[in-house]
Amino acid sequence: MKSIYTYFNTTTLAALFMATVMIGCSDNSTGVDDDDAIVIPIQTTNQATVNLQTAGSYVILAGSEISNIPTSVITGDIGLSPAAGAEITGFSLVYTTGDEFATSSQITGNVYASDYGDPTPTAMSTAKDDLTTAYNDAAGRTSDETVSLSGNLGGLTLTPGLYNSSGSLEISSGDLTFDAKGNADAVFIIQIASTFTTSSDRKVILAGGAKASNIFWQVGTSATLGTTSVMKGTIMADQSIAVNTGASVEGRLLARIAAVTIEGNTVVEPAQ
Repeated sequence: MKSIYTYFNTTTLAALFMATVMIGCSDNSTGVDDDDAIVIPIQTTNQATVNLQTAGSYVILAGSEISNIPTSVITGDIGLSPAAGAEITGFSLVYTTGDEFATSSQITGNVYASDYGDPTPTAMSTAKDDLTTAYNDAAGRTSDETVSLSGNLGGLTLTPGLYNSSGSLEISSGDLTFDAKGNADAVFIIQIASTFTTSSDRKVILAGGAKASNIFWQVGTSATLGTTSVMKGTIMADQSIAVNTGASVEGRLLARIAAVTIEGNTVVEPAQ
Protein backbone atom coordinates (compact mmCIF):
# COMPACT_ATOMS: atom_id res chain seq x y z
CA MET A 1 0.00 0.00 0.00
CA LYS A 2 1.24 3.48 -0.83
CA SER A 3 1.67 5.86 2.08
CA ILE A 4 1.88 9.61 2.62
CA TYR A 5 4.92 10.77 4.53
CA THR A 6 7.61 13.37 4.94
CA TYR A 7 10.44 12.68 2.50
CA PHE A 8 14.06 12.50 3.62
CA ASN A 9 17.25 11.84 1.74
CA THR A 10 20.85 11.68 2.88
CA THR A 11 21.32 15.44 3.03
CA THR A 12 18.01 17.26 3.12
CA LEU A 13 14.34 17.24 4.03
CA ALA A 14 11.48 17.92 1.65
CA ALA A 15 8.12 18.38 3.32
CA LEU A 16 5.69 16.97 0.78
CA PHE A 17 2.10 16.45 1.80
CA MET A 18 -0.96 14.80 0.11
CA ALA A 19 -0.90 12.52 -2.86
CA THR A 20 -1.77 12.05 -6.42
CA VAL A 21 1.53 11.94 -8.26
CA MET A 22 3.84 9.23 -6.92
CA ILE A 23 7.55 8.98 -7.53
CA GLY A 24 9.61 6.01 -6.34
CA CYS A 25 11.73 6.58 -3.26
CA SER A 26 15.40 5.58 -3.28
CA ASP A 27 16.66 3.09 -0.70
CA ASN A 28 18.80 5.67 1.11
CA SER A 29 16.02 8.21 1.53
CA THR A 30 14.34 7.06 4.76
CA GLY A 31 13.58 3.98 6.73
CA VAL A 32 10.44 3.56 4.60
CA ASP A 33 10.19 0.39 2.50
CA ASP A 34 10.13 0.18 -1.29
CA ASP A 35 6.32 -0.02 -1.49
CA ASP A 36 6.12 3.59 -0.34
CA ALA A 37 6.50 6.66 -2.55
CA ILE A 38 7.30 10.33 -2.48
CA VAL A 39 3.98 12.08 -2.87
CA ILE A 40 3.41 15.44 -4.56
CA PRO A 41 -0.10 16.88 -4.70
CA ILE A 42 -1.59 17.89 -8.02
CA GLN A 43 -2.82 21.46 -7.63
CA THR A 44 -6.14 22.43 -9.18
CA THR A 45 -5.54 26.20 -9.01
CA ASN A 46 -3.95 27.43 -12.23
CA GLN A 47 -1.28 30.08 -11.73
CA ALA A 48 -1.19 33.01 -14.15
CA THR A 49 2.12 33.62 -15.87
CA VAL A 50 4.55 36.12 -14.37
CA ASN A 51 4.54 39.14 -16.68
CA LEU A 52 8.17 40.15 -17.19
CA GLN A 53 7.17 43.12 -19.36
CA THR A 54 10.30 44.65 -20.93
CA ALA A 55 12.61 42.59 -18.69
CA GLY A 56 11.53 39.68 -20.88
CA SER A 57 13.41 41.25 -23.78
CA TYR A 58 16.69 40.02 -22.27
CA VAL A 59 18.15 36.57 -21.66
CA ILE A 60 20.62 38.11 -19.21
CA LEU A 61 19.83 41.21 -17.16
CA ALA A 62 21.90 42.36 -14.19
CA GLY A 63 22.45 45.30 -11.88
CA SER A 64 26.17 45.55 -11.12
CA GLU A 65 28.08 43.39 -13.60
CA ILE A 66 27.90 40.81 -16.38
CA SER A 67 31.15 38.84 -16.59
CA ASN A 68 32.03 36.01 -18.94
CA ILE A 69 34.92 33.57 -19.22
CA PRO A 70 34.94 32.72 -22.95
CA THR A 71 33.69 31.10 -24.91
CA SER A 72 29.95 31.32 -24.27
CA VAL A 73 27.07 31.07 -26.74
CA ILE A 74 24.25 33.49 -25.95
CA THR A 75 21.06 33.69 -28.01
CA GLY A 76 19.15 36.85 -27.16
CA ASP A 77 19.89 40.34 -25.87
CA ILE A 78 21.73 41.10 -22.63
CA GLY A 79 21.49 44.25 -20.52
CA LEU A 80 23.08 45.96 -17.53
CA SER A 81 21.68 48.74 -15.31
CA PRO A 82 22.45 50.82 -13.32
CA ALA A 83 26.11 49.86 -13.80
CA ALA A 84 27.90 51.11 -16.91
CA GLY A 85 28.98 49.15 -19.96
CA ALA A 86 32.55 48.86 -18.66
CA GLU A 87 31.20 46.26 -16.23
CA ILE A 88 30.30 43.91 -19.11
CA THR A 89 33.47 41.85 -19.53
CA GLY A 90 34.73 38.78 -21.37
CA PHE A 91 32.70 39.30 -24.56
CA SER A 92 35.20 41.36 -26.63
CA LEU A 93 32.44 43.89 -27.26
CA VAL A 94 32.34 45.97 -30.41
CA TYR A 95 31.06 49.39 -29.37
CA THR A 96 31.42 52.97 -30.55
CA THR A 97 30.68 55.75 -28.05
CA GLY A 98 27.16 57.06 -28.59
CA ASP A 99 25.80 53.85 -30.10
CA GLU A 100 22.61 52.39 -28.66
CA PHE A 101 24.09 48.91 -28.29
CA ALA A 102 27.24 46.83 -28.61
CA THR A 103 27.76 43.46 -30.28
CA SER A 104 29.85 40.35 -29.65
CA SER A 105 30.73 37.25 -31.65
CA GLN A 106 29.54 35.23 -28.65
CA ILE A 107 26.07 36.76 -28.69
CA THR A 108 23.30 36.37 -31.25
CA GLY A 109 21.63 39.57 -30.18
CA ASN A 110 22.62 42.96 -28.84
CA VAL A 111 24.29 44.21 -25.67
CA TYR A 112 22.80 47.17 -23.79
CA ALA A 113 24.06 49.20 -20.83
CA SER A 114 22.86 52.21 -18.88
CA ASP A 115 25.51 54.57 -20.31
CA TYR A 116 25.00 53.72 -23.99
CA GLY A 117 23.38 56.13 -26.45
CA ASP A 118 19.74 57.19 -26.25
CA PRO A 119 17.18 55.72 -25.84
CA THR A 120 19.07 52.87 -24.15
CA PRO A 121 19.46 54.44 -20.66
CA THR A 122 15.71 54.91 -20.29
CA ALA A 123 14.97 51.47 -21.73
CA MET A 124 17.40 49.82 -19.33
CA SER A 125 15.98 51.63 -16.32
CA THR A 126 12.49 50.55 -17.34
CA ALA A 127 13.60 46.94 -17.78
CA LYS A 128 15.08 46.86 -14.28
CA ASP A 129 11.89 48.37 -12.84
CA ASP A 130 9.88 45.74 -14.70
CA LEU A 131 12.12 43.02 -13.28
CA THR A 132 11.46 44.28 -9.75
CA THR A 133 7.72 44.25 -10.44
CA ALA A 134 7.89 40.69 -11.81
CA TYR A 135 10.05 39.53 -8.91
CA ASN A 136 7.62 40.96 -6.37
CA ASP A 137 4.69 39.41 -8.23
CA ALA A 138 6.25 35.95 -8.09
CA ALA A 139 7.32 36.37 -4.46
CA GLY A 140 3.87 37.55 -3.44
CA ARG A 141 1.80 34.78 -5.02
CA THR A 142 -0.39 32.78 -2.65
CA SER A 143 -2.65 29.78 -3.02
CA ASP A 144 -4.63 27.49 -0.73
CA GLU A 145 -2.83 24.64 -2.50
CA THR A 146 0.76 25.89 -2.23
CA VAL A 147 3.17 22.97 -1.74
CA SER A 148 6.00 23.56 0.72
CA LEU A 149 9.42 22.21 -0.28
CA SER A 150 12.69 22.00 1.61
CA GLY A 151 16.23 21.04 0.74
CA ASN A 152 16.95 18.76 -2.21
CA LEU A 153 14.55 18.57 -5.17
CA GLY A 154 16.55 15.90 -6.97
CA GLY A 155 14.45 12.95 -8.11
CA LEU A 156 11.14 14.77 -7.83
CA THR A 157 8.47 15.48 -10.44
CA LEU A 158 6.52 18.72 -10.00
CA THR A 159 3.18 19.38 -11.66
CA PRO A 160 1.82 22.89 -12.42
CA GLY A 161 1.25 25.27 -9.55
CA LEU A 162 2.88 27.25 -6.76
CA TYR A 163 5.75 25.91 -4.67
CA ASN A 164 7.33 27.58 -1.65
CA SER A 165 10.46 27.14 0.42
CA SER A 166 11.18 29.04 3.64
CA GLY A 167 14.91 28.41 3.20
CA SER A 168 17.28 27.26 0.47
CA LEU A 169 16.64 24.73 -2.30
CA GLU A 170 19.03 22.60 -4.29
CA ILE A 171 19.00 20.02 -7.06
CA SER A 172 21.72 17.60 -6.04
CA SER A 173 20.98 13.87 -5.70
CA GLY A 174 19.03 13.50 -8.94
CA ASP A 175 17.33 15.42 -11.72
CA LEU A 176 14.15 17.49 -11.36
CA THR A 177 11.22 17.05 -13.75
CA PHE A 178 8.43 19.52 -14.51
CA ASP A 179 5.37 17.70 -15.89
CA ALA A 180 2.67 19.92 -17.44
CA LYS A 181 0.26 16.96 -17.72
CA GLY A 182 -0.47 17.81 -21.35
CA ASN A 183 -1.17 21.51 -20.78
CA ALA A 184 1.36 23.60 -22.73
CA ASP A 185 0.13 26.75 -20.95
CA ALA A 186 0.74 25.36 -17.47
CA VAL A 187 2.72 27.66 -15.16
CA PHE A 188 5.16 26.64 -12.43
CA ILE A 189 6.31 29.17 -9.80
CA ILE A 190 8.96 28.24 -7.23
CA GLN A 191 9.40 30.71 -4.38
CA ILE A 192 12.77 30.33 -2.62
CA ALA A 193 13.45 32.47 0.45
CA SER A 194 17.21 32.06 0.36
CA THR A 195 19.69 30.45 -2.08
CA PHE A 196 19.14 28.11 -5.03
CA THR A 197 21.89 25.72 -6.12
CA THR A 198 22.29 22.93 -8.64
CA SER A 199 25.10 20.38 -8.45
CA SER A 200 27.34 19.38 -11.35
CA ASP A 201 25.58 17.48 -14.16
CA ARG A 202 22.14 17.78 -12.60
CA LYS A 203 19.31 18.51 -15.04
CA VAL A 204 15.91 20.13 -15.11
CA ILE A 205 13.74 18.02 -17.43
CA LEU A 206 10.54 19.06 -19.20
CA ALA A 207 7.72 16.53 -19.61
CA GLY A 208 4.06 16.48 -20.59
CA GLY A 209 4.30 19.62 -22.72
CA ALA A 210 5.99 21.77 -20.07
CA LYS A 211 7.75 24.87 -21.40
CA ALA A 212 10.78 26.66 -20.02
CA SER A 213 8.98 29.96 -20.70
CA ASN A 214 6.36 29.00 -18.10
CA ILE A 215 8.76 28.13 -15.26
CA PHE A 216 9.71 30.91 -12.83
CA TRP A 217 12.33 30.60 -10.09
CA GLN A 218 12.04 33.47 -7.57
CA VAL A 219 15.25 33.39 -5.54
CA GLY A 220 15.43 35.44 -2.35
CA THR A 221 19.21 35.84 -2.44
CA SER A 222 21.49 34.25 -5.06
CA ALA A 223 21.50 31.30 -7.48
CA THR A 224 24.42 29.07 -8.51
CA LEU A 225 24.24 26.56 -11.37
CA GLY A 226 26.72 23.69 -11.25
CA THR A 227 29.25 22.63 -13.88
CA THR A 228 27.60 21.10 -17.00
CA SER A 229 24.17 21.30 -15.36
CA VAL A 230 21.02 21.92 -17.42
CA MET A 231 18.55 24.58 -16.29
CA LYS A 232 15.09 25.40 -17.62
CA GLY A 233 13.10 28.51 -16.79
CA THR A 234 13.50 32.12 -15.76
CA ILE A 235 15.65 32.71 -12.69
CA MET A 236 14.84 36.00 -10.96
CA ALA A 237 17.38 36.46 -8.18
CA ASP A 238 17.28 39.37 -5.77
CA GLN A 239 21.08 39.42 -5.69
CA SER A 240 23.35 37.46 -8.06
CA ILE A 241 23.43 34.49 -10.43
CA ALA A 242 26.58 32.42 -11.07
CA VAL A 243 26.68 29.83 -13.86
CA ASN A 244 29.62 27.43 -13.72
CA THR A 245 31.61 25.99 -16.62
CA GLY A 246 29.67 24.20 -19.32
CA ALA A 247 26.21 24.65 -17.85
CA SER A 248 23.36 25.37 -20.26
CA VAL A 249 20.23 27.42 -19.72
CA GLU A 250 16.99 27.54 -21.68
CA GLY A 251 15.44 30.55 -20.04
CA ARG A 252 16.57 33.86 -18.57
CA LEU A 253 19.12 34.92 -15.98
CA LEU A 254 17.76 38.05 -14.29
CA ALA A 255 19.67 39.45 -11.30
CA ARG A 256 17.88 42.37 -9.70
CA ILE A 257 20.72 44.00 -7.74
CA ALA A 258 24.07 42.35 -8.34
CA ALA A 259 25.97 40.37 -11.00
CA VAL A 260 25.44 37.59 -13.50
CA THR A 261 28.64 35.61 -14.04
CA ILE A 262 29.02 32.94 -16.72
CA GLU A 263 31.83 30.58 -17.78
CA GLY A 264 31.68 29.01 -21.22
CA ASN A 265 27.92 28.57 -21.09
CA THR A 266 25.05 28.25 -23.53
CA VAL A 267 22.10 30.51 -22.74
CA VAL A 268 19.12 30.54 -25.09
CA GLU A 269 15.83 32.39 -24.99
CA PRO A 270 13.02 30.00 -24.03
CA ALA A 271 10.63 28.83 -26.71
CA GLN A 272 7.17 30.35 -26.33
